[in-house]
Amino acid sequence: MKILSYRILLKKEAEGGYTVIVPLLPGCVTHGDTIEEAIKMAKEAIQLYLESLQEHGEEIPYEEETMQYTITVEI
Repeated sequence: MKILSYRILLKKEAEGGYTVIVPLLPGCVTHGDTIEEAIKMAKEAIQLYLESLQEHGEEIPYEEETMQYTITVEI
């Protein structure tokens, strides 16, 4: 068993709650009413996504080669 880490992005929605995107896993998107619930839902979504990849014999992507940087611009 491996322990894997995935970066998630949380976006506060105008109608309430938070949408969560997992950039490395295309289509892996979920939602929660609070940040805590959104994170919990993201963990569940990631686990289900990875289980599906395994069942279909597909490669599981890893974050270890991913770099992150935030760029600030003026408009």
